[in-house]
Amino acid sequence: MMAAVDQSLLDLTDKETREKLSLWDRRSDATAPLTEKQSDSILEIRTAAETIPVPTELPIEDLCSLTSLSLSSSFTAAVPASTEDVLLKGFQSLGLENTRIETAQQFFSWFSKLQSQMDQDEGAKYRKTREHLSGYQDQCDAILNDVNQALQQLDSLQKQYLFVSTKTGTLHEACEQLLKEQSELVNLAESIQQKLSYFNELENINTKLNSPTLSVNSDGFIPMLSKLDDCIEYVSSHPNFKDYPVYLAKFKQCLSKAMHLMKTYTVNTLYNLTSQLNKRDPLGTASTDNAFTLYYVKFRAAAPKVRTLIEQIEQRSEKIPEYQQLLGEIHQCYLDQREQLLSPSITSTITDMTSQNNKDHCALVRSGCAFMVHVCQDEHQLYNEFFSKPTPRLDELLEKLCLSLYDVLRPLIIHVIHLETLSELCGILKNEMLEDHVHNNVGQLGAFDTLVKQMLEDVQERLVYRTHIYIQTDIIGYNPAPGDLAYPEKLEMMEKIAQSLKEEQMKLASPEASFSEVQLEEPNAKKSSGGTEASRSTASISPADLHGMWYPTVRRTLVCLSKLYRCIDRAVFQGLSQEALSACIQSLLKASDVITKNKTQIDGQLFLIKHLLIMREQIAPFHTDFSIKEISLDLKKTRDAAFKILNPKKVPSFFRFNSHNAILEFLLEGTPEIKEHYIDSKKDVDRHLKSSCEQFIQQQSRLFVGNLEEFLTKVSALKTMAIQGGPTYNLSQQPWAQPAKINETVMTTYRVMKTKLPGTMQRMSLYLANRDTEFILFKPVRNNIQQVFQRLHALLQEEFSGEDLQIIACPSMEQINLLLSVNK
Repeated sequence: MMAAVDQSLLDLTDKETREKLSLWDRRSDATAPLTEKQSDSILEIRTAAETIPVPTELPIEDLCSLTSLSLSSSFTAAVPASTEDVLLKGFQSLGLENTRIETAQQFFSWFSKLQSQMDQDEGAKYRKTREHLSGYQDQCDAILNDVNQALQQLDSLQKQYLFVSTKTGTLHEACEQLLKEQSELVNLAESIQQKLSYFNELENINTKLNSPTLSVNSDGFIPMLSKLDDCIEYVSSHPNFKDYPVYLAKFKQCLSKAMHLMKTYTVNTLYNLTSQLNKRDPLGTASTDNAFTLYYVKFRAAAPKVRTLIEQIEQRSEKIPEYQQLLGEIHQCYLDQREQLLSPSITSTITDMTSQNNKDHCALVRSGCAFMVHVCQDEHQLYNEFFSKPTPRLDELLEKLCLSLYDVLRPLIIHVIHLETLSELCGILKNEMLEDHVHNNVGQLGAFDTLVKQMLEDVQERLVYRTHIYIQTDIIGYNPAPGDLAYPEKLEMMEKIAQSLKEEQMKLASPEASFSEVQLEEPNAKKSSGGTEASRSTASISPADLHGMWYPTVRRTLVCLSKLYRCIDRAVFQGLSQEALSACIQSLLKASDVITKNKTQIDGQLFLIKHLLIMREQIAPFHTDFSIKEISLDLKKTRDAAFKILNPKKVPSFFRFNSHNAILEFLLEGTPEIKEHYIDSKKDVDRHLKSSCEQFIQQQSRLFVGNLEEFLTKVSALKTMAIQGGPTYNLSQQPWAQPAKINETVMTTYRVMKTKLPGTMQRMSLYLANRDTEFILFKPVRNNIQQVFQRLHALLQEEFSGEDLQIIACPSMEQINLLLSVNK
């Protein structure tokens, strides 16, 4: 029975739970709707409650005991604790905790009461909640009514606001339009007033300009001038205004008056300064010391009075043509006054310099140029005291003032005949004036630069002209004195003097070098091919190496080139150097021929070789090209065409237009050709040196072994004739090839070598005085001698027997080499 009770309780509980849950979420406006999670939790609790164990039936013996126990105690022992608590509470609420249940009817009655009480207790809680919720709902409905009333009021206010806003916006727009129109009218009025202000200034400016108390130095003149410039600029930029030409013309008149006032003041200031200085020095003869005080201090003192005004004119000259014209007039006035003051003084000073340095042209040029440098610098400095912008007219004035110096110096320059003086003048003008002064101060010495360059061109032109004359008269036309050609006597005499001086110095044990040891340049110590020992260096040089012992034309040529090298342009120097070297070579060739006729051939050859070596050595430092281009006209084709015209066979074809017309051939083929060729004077010196050395080698070879060469030549000719079908070759049958004859020839050659070879080496040492040069020059001669003797030995071994060889007694190669080595 208890199981049935429990099951019924469970079924009731599940059913009610489901119904209450469905009622809980049924309303759409539920006050506290359950979430899905809360619903799941309730179902899970219910499921857990189902798993509580409940006894299926109650034993009979226990039922009997219930009668003797109270309901609470018996029921508590039979049901679980949770159920017991519920039942006890139910019994207590019904007042049946002491009631005894003996029958089922009593139990069902009790259970019905208990169920009704439980339903009532559980429903009371929900009813109370519903009452609270109903109260909340009533409050919400009241609030909702208030909100609806407020919304109605707000709608009314919104309509009123829109009406007022529309009216206000319209008023605001009208106000803005009025303000805009007012602003436009104000701007228009200001614009009109601003435009009219330029035109209204005309009366004020006219009043100021016509005032008798107006002065260009007053404080209001410059502002008035600026205002006038602004008015003219504004009116000129608006030609569409009414009465534009009238106002522009009036403003221009005012500008003319203002510029006239400025010009009058400035010009009067300059005139007054000039008149004051002329009263102090009416003839312009003030000394150089007083010139600064007279011509510069006064002007510098007056410069601040007009500089401010001139600066205003200079600032406006770039924009306004009238100011540019006024500035030019002021420049011209200033420069005229300076020229009026300076020209007489400069002329007087230059005249004094000329009288003081009449014979010293270099001192005159140096002092005159220095004076003009100071004048140019002082004038530029004084000009900068008055003006802030340069003008080319100042250089024009200075060029005119410098021209007075040029007019004095040029007649003197064109009459200078000495190359030394002209070259020194070139150095003064080029180095001291252009490079030192003008290069460091180009801005102030522009006019002086023009003067110096013009003078330098005149001096260079004169120098070139005098150089041509010098080459013709002193080099090509040089007539040597007997002492100039006294070779080798003068060398031997100088060598004896040097030797005697050296002996005296050795006796006195003086550490000073002897005369023979004086050298123009230090000898170059050359190394041998092995590089382990130094070759033989020159202990002393030949007297011919001394500058004073050179042949006069060589000395003059080299001195002339050394003076021209830094004075004239390189192209001009190349032409003059070629002419001078060619002339010098010709003079050396003439002198060599004369020495050869008067003395010996070896003297003439060594004289020429030595001086050509000197020339080649001395022109090496000139870092220039000694070649020049010459243009010639080749008339060979013209000549051939002319011969064709003159040929009688061509006369009938003059007027026939075919390929054999002589006139057409002359016009087409007879055009002259222009040919260019280069002449190199340095190579010319090398060519003559090479030719002289070759002649010396050939002459010395003929001197020593000429007889043997003739003998060998005859033998070669005899062999050639035999080969070509002549008589049978048999050297022993020739009378000139007998052993005795050959012995005579060989002995004669050997004696000549033995006697003349030391003299040749001595002459080479006397002229050349350089072991290396002597060795290089004599080496081909030695080789020729050795080759001739080698050929002779080979011929003798081939043609003669042992007895004939003994008769011939030809020196061996060891003897020849020994003889040649002794004379090294």
